[in-house]
Amino acid sequence: MSLSTAVSDGFVVAKRNLIKVKRVPDLLVFTTLSPIMFVLLFAYVFGGAIDQGGDGSAYREFLIAGIFAQTVVFGSTITGAGIAEDVQKGIIDRFRTLPMSPSAVLFGRTLSDVVNNVIVLVVMSLTGLAVGWRIRDGFWHALVGFLLLLVFAYAISWIMALVGLLVPSPEVVNNASFIIIFPLTFIANTFVQLETLPGPLRTFAEWNPISAVTQAARENFGNVPPGGGLSTPSWALQNPELYTLIWSAVVLLVFVPLASARYARATSR
Repeated sequence: MSLSTAVSDGFVVAKRNLIKVKRVPDLLVFTTLSPIMFVLLFAYVFGGAIDQGGDGSAYREFLIAGIFAQTVVFGSTITGAGIAEDVQKGIIDRFRTLPMSPSAVLFGRTLSDVVNNVIVLVVMSLTGLAVGWRIRDGFWHALVGFLLLLVFAYAISWIMALVGLLVPSPEVVNNASFIIIFPLTFIANTFVQLETLPGPLRTFAEWNPISAVTQAARENFGNVPPGGGLSTPSWALQNPELYTLIWSAVVLLVFVPLASARYARATSR
């Protein structure tokens, strides 16, 4: 099938996934409640302790981009869980009988989750504005920050797509991804300044791609200076936008073919 057919079929699958969210709004409600809870907890419960000597307002400026990054990365697990659920329920087998491009299923699944992330980012941005966060570097810079978050999350969703095709159930996807993603989002600059981390953890965090996408968002929002305020930042934090795009490109180049090949094997049984 042609590329245009694959793209068209992918949009149809994406529409199907979005209609499912419309019919089961609890999916979107609980997806947005979790980051809102994190914003409020870190801003008002932990913010005063972390921002010692201040009222917590400086920390809230620092915090929001980290919450954005954590949320869109965790949001990518929806891709894996959704695919695992479709495999478990036999929906993938039904797709196989239809005159559609095989790549459309994965493309549509990942595309619909981009839309989901956009909705979550809008809700979180409004929450951030309510607690005192501000965009200080103009609309276009902020748009670049949001786009980098979405591009990075889209790349991670292809890793989760492969996981969803490999494991037997959505529950396993959620548990397995939590074990990996949770430490990655905390051993980073998402919630604390990197100067507070001990040597080995700081080195890991400086090169952690989640630190880079968080730093890129913060700089574009105008919430921190370039380099994250470190006296000797790593190359990744000096060039967070480029580092984020490199990681996203590498992940897509590796995992799009792997996930597509795994899907082809799964549907050929």
